[in-house]
Amino acid sequence: MANGDPDLNLLVALRALLEEANVTHAGERIGLGQSTMSSALSRLRTVFQDELLVRVGRDYELTPLARQILPQVQLTLPLLSQALGQDELFDPATTRRRFSVQISDYAAVELRPLFSMASAIAPGIRFDFLRLPPEPVGADRHLLSHDFIVLTPGIGIQAEGFEVLRDEYVVIADRDNPRVAGGEISASDFMASPLVRCDFGRAHMMPIERRMHELDMHPQIRVTTSTLLSVPLIVAGTDLIGVVPRRLAERNAEVAGIVAVPTPFPPVELILRLWWHAAHTHDAAHAWFRDLAAEAVATGIIPG
Repeated sequence: MANGDPDLNLLVALRALLEEANVTHAGERIGLGQSTMSSALSRLRTVFQDELLVRVGRDYELTPLARQILPQVQLTLPLLSQALGQDELFDPATTRRRFSVQISDYAAVELRPLFSMASAIAPGIRFDFLRLPPEPVGADRHLLSHDFIVLTPGIGIQAEGFEVLRDEYVVIADRDNPRVAGGEISASDFMASPLVRCDFGRAHMMPIERRMHELDMHPQIRVTTSTLLSVPLIVAGTDLIGVVPRRLAERNAEVAGIVAVPTPFPPVELILRLWWHAAHTHDAAHAWFRDLAAEAVATGIIPG
């Protein structure tokens, strides 16, 4: 790689180090000891004249150059292996691959059958569930450094993907809230009620918010949270209302003592897609999980 003396094994180590962001985990993934991986990292730092991995507390983070290099390595290494007739083998039974997924708490719960199925087939895999990117229009750079993002379409993401979940929004309130006593809520009562809003970031606008803006409806926001799963518990025992996916309301109705009623305007669908960057296309482990997700959707393992 340096001075005209290529070492393709260093590329393999480089990819593992940057994807795992951990020397020990990277070594376990490609079958090398920690001292060997540390030596490889040292050589790579010399080649690139960059630290590549920097320690932050107990963890490592990629440097800006490493984040720039990673998608290029992910794209190039499989193609190079194919050209040399040395395609990277992927065995679900023995892999220790770690998938990095930016996802909401609601989606993580609803897609649990998929993650459980993946873990049953590949017991050594790990999932890192991370917060959604604060600005979806810039998600391309996040997809370069993470495996997947689970988000709605129509918010600026330009990437490969397919639908994995469909739901609809409902209004939730405490079961003793008189404004939902008849199993519905009027537009005037909706606007007069204090609202719990889930805010994923300043550039996020979920389908329900887009619809309310289109209808020029601007409810009274009294509480803001960053997690959908917390909304039913915040609403419980108060005069607050929330607007959440139906499945979330149904899962929490009994425990939180809430009821769900239709929105006071035409139903609003929530569609979630599994997105990934084209640089991951030839990654064998990545392709395996994509195929598994598509199978889970097609067979109804993921309901809806």
